[in-house]
Amino acid sequence: MGTTHTARNILVIGGGPAAHRFTEALASRAPQDLHITVLTEESHLPYDRVALSQALTNPGVDLTLGDPKLWEAEHVTLETNAKAVAIDSTQRTVATADGRSFAYDELVLATGSNAATLPIAGNEHTFVYRTLEDVWSIAEKVKELSTTLGRAPVVATIGGGLLGLEAAAGAQALGAEAVVIDGGKWLMGTQLDEGAGQAMGRLIEQTGFTVHNGVFPQEILTSQGSGSRVVTGVLMADERVIEADMVIVSIGVRPRDELIRNYNAALDDSGSEAPRFGMGPRGGVVIDSHCATDIEHIWAIGEVANYEGFCIGLVAPANAMAEIVAEQLAGGEAEFAGFDTATKLKLSGVDVASFGDGFARAEGALEVVYADAPRGLYQKLVVSSDAKTLLGGIFVGDATPYQSLRPLLGRELPGEPGAYLSALGGEAPEGELPDDATLCSCNSVTAGTIRDAVSGCGCFEGEAPVTTVSGLKGCTRAGTQCGSCVPMLKKVMEAQMLKDGAEVSTALCEHISFSRPELYEAIRVAGLQAFGEVMERFGTGKGCDICKPVIANILSSQTSVHPMDAGLAGAQDTNDRVLANMQKDGTYSVVPRIPGGEITPEKLGVIAAVAQKYGLYTKLTGGLRIDMFGARLEQLPEIWRELVDAGFESGQAYGKSLRNVKTCVGSSWCRYGMLDSTALGIEMELRYRGLRAPHKLKMGVSGCARECAEARAKDIGVIATTDGWNLYVGGNGGANPAHAQLLAGGLDEQTLFKYIDRYLMYYIRTADKLQRTAHWLQDLDGGLERAKQVVIEDSLGLAEELEAAMEAHVANYEDEWAATLADPVKLKRFRSFVNTAAPDTELEYISERGQQRPAEPVALGASIPVGAPRT
Repeated sequence: MGTTHTARNILVIGGGPAAHRFTEALASRAPQDLHITVLTEESHLPYDRVALSQALTNPGVDLTLGDPKLWEAEHVTLETNAKAVAIDSTQRTVATADGRSFAYDELVLATGSNAATLPIAGNEHTFVYRTLEDVWSIAEKVKELSTTLGRAPVVATIGGGLLGLEAAAGAQALGAEAVVIDGGKWLMGTQLDEGAGQAMGRLIEQTGFTVHNGVFPQEILTSQGSGSRVVTGVLMADERVIEADMVIVSIGVRPRDELIRNYNAALDDSGSEAPRFGMGPRGGVVIDSHCATDIEHIWAIGEVANYEGFCIGLVAPANAMAEIVAEQLAGGEAEFAGFDTATKLKLSGVDVASFGDGFARAEGALEVVYADAPRGLYQKLVVSSDAKTLLGGIFVGDATPYQSLRPLLGRELPGEPGAYLSALGGEAPEGELPDDATLCSCNSVTAGTIRDAVSGCGCFEGEAPVTTVSGLKGCTRAGTQCGSCVPMLKKVMEAQMLKDGAEVSTALCEHISFSRPELYEAIRVAGLQAFGEVMERFGTGKGCDICKPVIANILSSQTSVHPMDAGLAGAQDTNDRVLANMQKDGTYSVVPRIPGGEITPEKLGVIAAVAQKYGLYTKLTGGLRIDMFGARLEQLPEIWRELVDAGFESGQAYGKSLRNVKTCVGSSWCRYGMLDSTALGIEMELRYRGLRAPHKLKMGVSGCARECAEARAKDIGVIATTDGWNLYVGGNGGANPAHAQLLAGGLDEQTLFKYIDRYLMYYIRTADKLQRTAHWLQDLDGGLERAKQVVIEDSLGLAEELEAAMEAHVANYEDEWAATLADPVKLKRFRSFVNTAAPDTELEYISERGQQRPAEPVALGASIPVGAPRT
């Protein structure tokens, strides 16, 4: 017999996240008059299934949920390896497979779900992706195949939903070639509409996946190996064979409701008229808004619970159900408001998010759409018929707006919908989230709760203010599960701290406690050269989209390491990973360096021949360079080789580095020219080329005060005068133009370069992440005068050190295109994102002014025209 207690016995069947959340919630509410017993057939403590992919590449990772001390509490018992096999609602007992019986006063079903399988021949040779044991066995098999085959095994994942793509990404991270087979017309059909799915497909293919959509497996093909049968491929319904060495099936989940079905079946067999459990048409036990089943004293939460005809496998609704049942068993009142299906995640480096009525099913709903599927970018908002109330949204490629929009679901937007689409360059109108807006949907934490914790008021009255993200996670639980709300959490926290007059942290992100300048100095002193080394020494976790590119940039600026080297490649932005800028049709642009804008007829001929050979659209840029558009990924090395052989090198149009030095013709030809601006500009560009900085750098040199090179709109501007060169700093064009300011005048060339060296290195060391020189100079304590003191007067005693750092950069410079061409490992990364050397036949081009360019995206459904937001 199982243990009984004099207090109320609360029995939970299941040991997953929902069971853990319920136990934690009830234990914190009413620990005195009850005893909670949790039956789980697994041998582990409840663990975080959302983070399951971490166990693929790190088998020893601890995914345990919450504080393990919960299971040591006097009024909590966790029974592992205890599989429940029968419920007796009359006697209020549950029998387990090992013959024990557990009494209950209230029973909570939290049995979760199983991975769905395919009823096809050969299915016994497939793997599923659901538990720790599943991922351990997948990792072991991939490792075994790599050894026996002597190459990267091909792992086919059947299923293109969230779990399928996660499983495929995990296999790829283990060194396998990832193939995804999905019956839908596009990936993630449950969360994404067609436009978003097409964009997702392109981005996933770019990461090295091979994707087959609209196909249906008929058989897992095998052959006799040494001792057992081995997988050779997947036979499709159209009789095609997709070769594979291993198959993972991830086509969804099914509620684990067999205990309930067996209960109903036993009553049917006995002819009893006792009440049955209500069952959903596709499984799951039916619950009402209180999460109660049709049997008295029995509740259901999580994936096994069927509410209004649906079972949903997401964290937020499972947590909400757990809290609701806990509240009622503790004597309170609570009701389930329905499923929150909002999802935000990063799959193989691709941002994806959806929330609310993303498919615009509501009557009169309007869609605000920016669709650029070839580029892998899709952003959509769904609003009410009057275009005021936010109903939902879908984002692929850039999910930045999700953070500010998700809490506004069901509310009137502060501004026009189009202003929230970052793809159009818009910035959402500044507005404070209402206190009752849900900031963390996983744990139902409002913005008001965060503000109260920061200020030490409200429900946190009398407690010390919480002024760190980690502290807020601890006291409110916000951001502790999927983590997608953390950026907004930090924003609300800092805004409230400023209101309260508190000092705001300058930490780079939650993984790096240093500011960017502090981190730069720490890496320099420690002599680190790889992203992993930095995280091990100065960070926590695996990093994020904020700290990864910043660290990669710092390392590149200090060591001149190639951005595609193993220690940096995974941390780089998309363009840096392939040394080219991705365009709207998924192809890339190629920009060779043309120092100072000076080019010979012979080199012009080379560019013309390359553009003609590869069918590239050509255009002069504002920086006196020639941009060639339309190169496919696998064509880039071929194009670079022809350019490098002709004496060109990378113009680094893709990096946070020097872009170009714009010059006028100067005294060599112009009758107004006072000095040779072209020669100086060429010398500057050859000196500072490849210099990695917090943001891009642009320079200009004008031969007289007529300023034909627009030097005073540049980060570094030089203008010739009768007394020598005038040096201007802190200018830029773009969305927020700034006029450069005079740092020093009447300089000779030696002094000019000395000051530029010092200024740039001081900027690189002390600027914040993604901060242009103009904003840095504005934020610098003392502004321009401070810069003069450091650069000209050497007030910090750093002049020699800064000059030496620049000399080291010049000495170590290496053309990134040429270095890539000389490295076979790097060249292997340049494979077509459509997995073929042929162009993508789905891309549409039109002829315009004698050249081809991509056709404009086609508008989808009822939509609101989106342009520049009205002011």
